[in-house]
Amino acid sequence: MNMPADVGAYNRELIAEFRANGRQLGDRQLLLLTTVGARSGQPRTSPMMYVPDGDRLLVIASNMGAEKHPAWYHNLVANPRVTVEVTGEEYAADAAALRGEEYDRIWARITADYPFFADHQAKTERVIPVVALTRVKAG
Repeated sequence: MNMPADVGAYNRELIAEFRANGRQLGDRQLLLLTTVGARSGQPRTSPMMYVPDGDRLLVIASNMGAEKHPAWYHNLVANPRVTVEVTGEEYAADAAALRGEEYDRIWARITADYPFFADHQAKTERVIPVVALTRVKAG
C-alpha cells in the first residue's frame, strides 16, 4: 500500500466517512482508536485495521515497517485507557501490549493471515507490537 502524500488529511477524511457510515466502512476491519497524547494530554484518534481475538480486538503497531513505533502506540503505553469505535459502537477499553508466548503465537497467526505485516517486520530492527484492546466492563 502506498501512503498518501498528506496522511493527516487522508486520516481525517477516513474518520469522518467511518463515523458518517455508522462506524463502519463496508466489510473492512477498521476501528478508530482514541488515545490521550503522552505529552499533550489531548485526545488523538487514529484509524486502523484490527484483528478479532475472542472478546478483545488486536491492533498492530507496524507503522508500515518504520524504525519508530507509531505515535498512538507511545500514547497508549503512557495512558492505557483508550476509546474504541467499531461497527456501530463506541466504548472504553484497556490497551496492553502482548508479551512472551502469547505474542509469539498471535504474531504467527497474524502474519499467516496478513503477510504484509511480516513484510513490515522485515523492514525494521524493532519488534512490532501487537496490542490487545479489552472492553472496560460497565459499573
